[in-house]
Amino acid sequence: MSDLYSRLVNSPPGRLVAPRVGLPRPVELERRASHGADVSGAVLVGGAPGGRLGKPLERLLGELGAPRPEKSDSPVKGLVFDATGIADSTQLVELQRFFYPNVKRVQTSGRVVVLGAPPAGLPARAATAQRALEGFTRSLGKEIGRGIAVQLVHVGEGAEDQLDSTLRFLLSPRSAYVSGQVIRIDSPVAKAGPIDWSLPLDGKIALVTGASRGIGEAIAETLHRDGAGLVLLDVPALGPDLAKVAARLDARTIELDVTDEEAPRRIAEELSGGVDVVVHNAGVTRDRTIAKMPEDRWTSLMEINLSSEERIDDELLERGLPRENGRIVCVSSMSGIAGNSGQTNYATSKAGVIGMVEALAPELAERGATINAVAPGFIETRMTDAMPIGVREAGRRMNSMSQGGLPVDVAETIAWLASPASTGVNGNVVRVCGQSLLGA
Repeated sequence: MSDLYSRLVNSPPGRLVAPRVGLPRPVELERRASHGADVSGAVLVGGAPGGRLGKPLERLLGELGAPRPEKSDSPVKGLVFDATGIADSTQLVELQRFFYPNVKRVQTSGRVVVLGAPPAGLPARAATAQRALEGFTRSLGKEIGRGIAVQLVHVGEGAEDQLDSTLRFLLSPRSAYVSGQVIRIDSPVAKAGPIDWSLPLDGKIALVTGASRGIGEAIAETLHRDGAGLVLLDVPALGPDLAKVAARLDARTIELDVTDEEAPRRIAEELSGGVDVVVHNAGVTRDRTIAKMPEDRWTSLMEINLSSEERIDDELLERGLPRENGRIVCVSSMSGIAGNSGQTNYATSKAGVIGMVEALAPELAERGATINAVAPGFIETRMTDAMPIGVREAGRRMNSMSQGGLPVDVAETIAWLASPASTGVNGNVVRVCGQSLLGA
């Protein structure tokens, strides 16, 4: 998974040549080391008149210990702007008034978060103005550079006290490869109770499928770091790899094919004491254009990537195994959003995962639980490392970060969604793609 291009353009000669010929020069993204701080520098807060998030923001940043800038021109690690008060298009100028003098102050790998109101249900002019925020944040993410991530968070009425988990994630190094996203926070589906932010999953049980290597292994490691007890699942052929991961993380294992007719029952029996987090990560690619796609190639992939997840969820929900304030997190893909030539089967399955999340979110909320999905873009794995160099380099560069992500980037996003404190985050699909230029 060597990124030779990044090393070359960041070498002393490369730093001189790259700007002159217009080559992108990716920065090394800051990522969380073990139990590092959520915010690593000063955060500047602004807002339009009439915003409703000033007090929750002040409280949260105080709890984070995030210092305010010492001077009006001193560097900052983050900018947070409360745009909930913008009720008319003429008031959008408040964005220019705040960001024009301050955006250059944001340090490398910094964070920008705009907080708005969900447009649905607002009066026409307010909805128009709030929808406009999406164009602003996505454009800013593409022009700001230097590994700085930009997000828009819609905060519903009554969800003002649900900012903690999401802002802690978005302002921290854990969100290194998440940018250009629109995230919705609604009223909580259940009471979270007290949270130990260093071990938010302490005492929780998490199932991770496809856990023997790559992204699945990173998910298991990250949930274990956050305190979860693990049940790891993969196919028998990968049993030795799964056993190594499980031994390192003190986890239980299930060796089975998720498409097996008995798989839902066996999984449910292993989780008979209840489960707090279910991560559907198992998946495959079997690429071929539709004109060359035999039915068995289509069906076998659909069974693994989508239909098995539906059956497992049905079994767990029928038996009432997801606990109060439980989580289901699914791994979709950018292919399911933007499509991809030669991946009609894969893109169909991953778009179906998104549909499943959207359809089940209201039902899970009634049960006091949530379901969300992540949609990875180009992530550095053994699979992408084996791609032809042209395809691999295009995947790496065609995003605002000008580089591929790492499995831990997907894992950190899942850990945020899995947190008991993310009880107001339901039915979201969050891209982990460095703000890909495709499928925005």
